[in-house]
Amino acid sequence: MDDRTNAPARGRQKNLEARVWLRMLTCTNLVENELREILRARFDTTLARFDVLAQLARPPEEPTMGELSQRLMVTKGSITDVIGRLEAAGLVERERDPVDARVQRVRLTPRGRRLAARAIPAHNERLAQLMRGFGRDDLKTLDDLLGRLRAALRAAGDS
Repeated sequence: MDDRTNAPARGRQKNLEARVWLRMLTCTNLVENELREILRARFDTTLARFDVLAQLARPPEEPTMGELSQRLMVTKGSITDVIGRLEAAGLVERERDPVDARVQRVRLTPRGRRLAARAIPAHNERLAQLMRGFGRDDLKTLDDLLGRLRAALRAAGDS
């Protein structure tokens, strides 16, 4: 076989990491767009606000602002802004930590809990619809591969 006919295949293999990254990014953007739309249309909220509500709805309860920032992998400034908006909407409240007054803990209000109780299942159902073309075994394999990738990326970041 002549080298010219193998050139496209070699180019694809040579840039495999970039292709995988671009596919993951494209998939992320497509899913986020769908989730943003359902959250806006059905719950009048943003994906960032939903992410905070979902974190507050799961244990451990009443995380600190710093813990929320770490869980969501965003800056403390971003969390402060989102929490301020959620607080103004009556969905969350902040309270000083009884042990360390420099620390603020965040919790859902009853109204925030009701919104989370409706929005989380709708969010999860939309994800299930978007991925319905994959069987459980495919999803488990993809989950395993992405878990391994995440671990490798974290290890690379530590070095």
